[in-house]
Amino acid sequence: MAAPKKGRRPTGAQGRPGRALAIILIAMVALTAGMFLTKQTTPRLGIDLAGGTSITLKAKSEPGKPDAINETNMNTAVGIIERRVNGLGVSEAEVQTQGRDHIIVNIPKGTNEKQAREQVGTTAQLYFRPVLAFADGAPAAPQATPSPSASSSGAPKAEGSGKPGTPATPSSSATSQGRVLSEALKAPGATATPSPSASESKKADDNKAPSPAPTPSGIEAAAADLQAKFAALDCTNEAQRAAAGKGAKPEDATLACGKRGDTWGKWILGPAGVAGTDVKDAKGVIDPQRGQWIVTMQFTDKGADKFAKITGELATKQMPQNQFAIVLDGEVVSDPSVSQALTGGNAEISGGFNQQSAQDLGNMLSYGALPLSFSEDSVTTVTAALGGEQLKAGLIAGAIGLILVVIYLLVYYRGLAFIAIVSLLVSAILTYSIMALLGKGIGFALNLPAVCGAIVAIGITADSFIVYFERIRDEIREGRTLRPAVERAWPRARRTILVSDFVSFLAAAVLFIVTVGKVQGFAFTLGLTTLLDVVVVFLFTKPIMTLMARTKFFSSGHPWSGLDPKRLGAKPPLRRSRRTGSGTGSVTAPVDAKEA
Repeated sequence: MAAPKKGRRPTGAQGRPGRALAIILIAMVALTAGMFLTKQTTPRLGIDLAGGTSITLKAKSEPGKPDAINETNMNTAVGIIERRVNGLGVSEAEVQTQGRDHIIVNIPKGTNEKQAREQVGTTAQLYFRPVLAFADGAPAAPQATPSPSASSSGAPKAEGSGKPGTPATPSSSATSQGRVLSEALKAPGATATPSPSASESKKADDNKAPSPAPTPSGIEAAAADLQAKFAALDCTNEAQRAAAGKGAKPEDATLACGKRGDTWGKWILGPAGVAGTDVKDAKGVIDPQRGQWIVTMQFTDKGADKFAKITGELATKQMPQNQFAIVLDGEVVSDPSVSQALTGGNAEISGGFNQQSAQDLGNMLSYGALPLSFSEDSVTTVTAALGGEQLKAGLIAGAIGLILVVIYLLVYYRGLAFIAIVSLLVSAILTYSIMALLGKGIGFALNLPAVCGAIVAIGITADSFIVYFERIRDEIREGRTLRPAVERAWPRARRTILVSDFVSFLAAAVLFIVTVGKVQGFAFTLGLTTLLDVVVVFLFTKPIMTLMARTKFFSSGHPWSGLDPKRLGAKPPLRRSRRTGSGTGSVTAPVDAKEA
């Protein structure tokens, strides 16, 4: 009698369920341990749940630019402020226009809230100006200082301070200073715009005819006047500090104040050589060779030409005229010196930076130039009371939905409901731990729409279990026993689950890309939980189902297992005949087709 052929291993064979379960267990332990090691055991909350600060900025009209406040410039400003605030790690910050000339900035409560408030209020005009003179902030003679150095990437770098440094020796005499100012004012288009006092009112006449070119005596008088205003300027006085350089145009020589370590300094600055809009990118990074923090800059094509020109002119001069000041909203944030023309469109500022000061300066250079100037109209504190009530209502709704899902699973699937509930618990642990870690890692903040996305994910995850359970039941109805039914049902269920989750993830990705603000929180959470659904079904639900199929309770088709063949209306096994023996006679024996 011929030996029966060995049956083929069914598609989607059992494999090694223990290995898959070990992988997901290790992932859960690692994520949970990560929460405690980073001391981030709860997700960061958005402004609607945790409260925060709401800042209203008002766009200001500038002389000679009556049409500057328009929809295009306001939208550009919104985008820059949003990137800048979120660049500080204050994720979920909301920036939107209100009316024609207002921008609302909502900053969630967090560790960087104060820093974000300061930088939002100073996100306006950015210029690179040559330094003509420097002195201590209080009325005193101009002084030269060691300063940070600016160099082309790869070029030799001089030592100095990343912030405006501490004054050292006195600078040139008043006569020499006056000569420097006179030379600066002779530049084409240059004018002297000294700082008005706090009590002076601003006067502008947009229709006034252009004034004639200044005579030599007029230039000397303007230079002398600028020197006198500079000597009298007290940058330790808040009112005078705010008025310094107010109303100065890019082509003006002007005065400016800035922090030098813990003290204030003051500058006379020449006409702007490079605008903030000429900076393509900037960031604070560590120099791998020296292990020091530096700020790298990349300029646009036009900006590279301008920067090469101004650094080439400054490189031939003595301290402090070989420095250029980076001026943000009239305040000097850095004044590096140069020793050679910096060409190629790339440069770096080195010396004396720590991580925060380097990253702050890089952030200012990247996002500091707005098409409009803004004033802080109001600052209000947002409480979390209303959001807390809405969150409570949302959690109650989610709990009710979850209870209904569990009841449905228990009534309809009986013993299989245990596998589904444990799978939901695993998914919840993974989701919670990842959200908590993302709060510290990328600044993710949980808001009300994000909570809604997590609640919707309960249905998506439960749907995947139902698809798999129904495929198993279909196989049992066809007359198969449980173990082969579990393995044969998996390939069909897997395809359906992957297609369904792909559609959900695609919708979440599109929603995240085309929307802004809180809706992105919903899309992000929905996409994250959809990916986790695939992980849980493949690495937990399927392996645990394989193991449960080996137990007597499930394999025997217990009435409470949810897999009772009688309740499912299973068909009797299909049977066929097999010939045995030799010669003219034959004997037939029944064979179960499912065992072949």
